[in-house]
Amino acid sequence: MTDERDTPAAPEGTATEGTATEGTATEGTATEGTATEGTAPDGTALDGTATFEGLGLRPELLKALTALGYEEPTPIQQEAVPPLAEGRDLLGQAATGTGKTAAFSLPVLQRMAAHRTERPPVALVLVPTRELAVQVSEALHRYGRDLGARVLPVYGGAPIVRQLRSLESGVDVVVATPGRALDLLNRGALQLGDVATVVLDEADEMLDMGFAEDLEAILDATPEQRQTVLFSATMPRRLDALARRHLRDPVRITIARETARPGETPRIRQTAYVVPRGAKPAALGRILDVEAPTAAIVFCRTREEVDSLTETLNGRGYRAEALHGGMSQEQRDRVMGRLRGGTADLLVATDVAARGLDIEQLTHVVNYDVPSAPEAYVHRIGRVGRAGREGVAITLAEPREHRMLKTIEKVAGASISVQTVPTVADLRARRLDLTRGALRESLLGDDLDRFRVVVETLADEFDLMEVALAAVKLAHEAAGPVDDDEEIPQVSFRPERDGGRGPAGRGTGRRDERPGRPAGRSAGGPATRLFVGVGRDAGIRPGDLVGAITGETGLTGRDVGSIEIHQRFALVEVPESAADEVVQALRATMIKGRKAQVRRDRA
Repeated sequence: MTDERDTPAAPEGTATEGTATEGTATEGTATEGTATEGTAPDGTALDGTATFEGLGLRPELLKALTALGYEEPTPIQQEAVPPLAEGRDLLGQAATGTGKTAAFSLPVLQRMAAHRTERPPVALVLVPTRELAVQVSEALHRYGRDLGARVLPVYGGAPIVRQLRSLESGVDVVVATPGRALDLLNRGALQLGDVATVVLDEADEMLDMGFAEDLEAILDATPEQRQTVLFSATMPRRLDALARRHLRDPVRITIARETARPGETPRIRQTAYVVPRGAKPAALGRILDVEAPTAAIVFCRTREEVDSLTETLNGRGYRAEALHGGMSQEQRDRVMGRLRGGTADLLVATDVAARGLDIEQLTHVVNYDVPSAPEAYVHRIGRVGRAGREGVAITLAEPREHRMLKTIEKVAGASISVQTVPTVADLRARRLDLTRGALRESLLGDDLDRFRVVVETLADEFDLMEVALAAVKLAHEAAGPVDDDEEIPQVSFRPERDGGRGPAGRGTGRRDERPGRPAGRSAGGPATRLFVGVGRDAGIRPGDLVGAITGETGLTGRDVGSIEIHQRFALVEVPESAADEVVQALRATMIKGRKAQVRRDRA
């Protein structure tokens, strides 16, 4: 039975060349296994930059790095490789994409005897997910090919018989998720008596996924004099406690995510949009239309939200795929295959299902809700801006979530710019820009001579400018009409309240407030919340409810308070004095073609 925590994310063997190994160099720039031209005797480049030769790595590893196109080590590799090669314990805090895999893989291989024949492993790497297990094992295999390194990825969801057979034949390095490693350990198949190095990669993720007891049991089964290496993007208190119990006099390294120098563009552009909850699906579609991502992950809190949003995005013409813990192993593998193959461009996922994903073409990460923990935000945005690529992180925040966003800024060490949701005019302007860009690309690169006769024939009858305008119109309309002509309410963050009650206050934790409207009050005074028995499943939008109320009663749109739309029902605030009138009117009418149960909310 597959453990939910061993979250699969890619079929076995799908790690692509260059994604499993975290390097930033261009291909083919160093001479195999020796100091390169322009390198000083101490292994550093003549311009003062560090080189892999300067780290004292064995020739077989230098040859592998050269073949992979690595030019120079990243900061985490420069600081971690020397002490790890000496056998020191290490506690490293570094964001995803900084080169951690090579930072611990190279020393593991450096200390290992070449072409071993013994069966028990000498190194154990523990990772939170199947995806990461595949990536790390691919990296170790590529680095250690000339050493004859035998690397085995071990994770839930794969046939255990094959893993048992490989362990019986003999391996040098086991890369495992904790659940499957403990299973094999209890079966007596995984022998850890010869392990010299244990690496805990993404240790904070493993604790968040509930692996604390598994990690303790696995570490207790390894030799007391082992080398222990712990890498994490964040360092919560319980992780620091784990490090104090199991690491001996560790070297401590902290590598911050690369920030831009003055005048440079940061690798990750971080933006937040303030959106009422009921308008989030429309706002997300509008933002994606303007951003036009190559590939994006949209993070949601629940499985139900993932499924609902995926359906909505597909309805807008996107190729969206859902990924969550309620899906089978085979379904998840198919989803990741479509995303990597380019037949899907949006992945809508929960945090648990998306842990450990590394998608090379990913350009955008979207937080459909503000993450409840700042560390989750750090992990999510770490999936873009990797290996020198630029990325975009977008967060949809509700008016009450200003304080949480400020906390995230402090933890992430970056500024998140707050912007307004693009208007219909912005969307149209963006689509015109895309048409202009496509035409420019065609003018610069395509063979246009075969269309000359068409233009020359029309030029006899029309002005050349009119011919060009008609052609641009056809090209623009071929990209699809702008059928999104409804403006999304522009709101801002709500000022924080006094008395220690936080920005939301009582009763406002989930509702979508209109600008300038205090919670629990409509424009005319005290408000009552009504339950309406239709929701997202029926295609209901805030405008449908406002239209039904104003069309059947004497109220205006300004009299309607906050609106919250759920899967099968909606909640709407109306003036207390008009509540009974609204209930009777809505019961007697159709809302988007449906009769709905309407009553005062009992909450």
